[in-house]
Amino acid sequence: MGSSFPRSITVLIDAFSKMPGIGKHSARRLTFYILKSRSEEIDFLLRSISEVKRSIRFCSECNNLSDKEVCDICSDSTRDTGSICVVSGPNGVMAMEKSGRYKGLYHVLLGELSPIDGVGPEDIKINELVQRIKKNEIKEVVIATDFTTEGETTALYLLEKLRSFKIKVSRLARGVPAGAIVEYADMETLQRAFEERTVI
Repeated sequence: MGSSFPRSITVLIDAFSKMPGIGKHSARRLTFYILKSRSEEIDFLLRSISEVKRSIRFCSECNNLSDKEVCDICSDSTRDTGSICVVSGPNGVMAMEKSGRYKGLYHVLLGELSPIDGVGPEDIKINELVQRIKKNEIKEVVIATDFTTEGETTALYLLEKLRSFKIKVSRLARGVPAGAIVEYADMETLQRAFEERTVI
């Protein structure tokens, strides 16, 4: 049975529903919000999307999102350059920064190992992490991947990969519950998990 909406509305609903976490119902709500919004609000939204696509890139050092070649964290001379916190994605950096406990550098893997989905070590930024450790005087690597099956698989792989380096490798403590995604942990839990991180 065909849609009762004009084609342009159906196309926009379909486009929204392809976004992560947006089902058909939410896609319809977003579409009707746009239809009810003033033209200048929609123009601002379109300009903002265009600006993000045009100006945002991955930091050449850590793979975090940045509007410059090297992100503000990597450029900050007050950070502890002997420590690297490894996170799955840019949202992990945001969560750790919000906790206020970590003052070192980051390495964003841009994914996690998932053999069932065909995501192997060569598909995420593991080799780049190894190269950073070889090139710089790194004393500690904090593994802050998610506490999901994929995150734990990635953490175990990293542990094996880093075993040959004479550095401290730690993992966020289990203040973050099993199966949890780091970016969704509340600030207090994340602070405790970082403070109680364990050497592995």
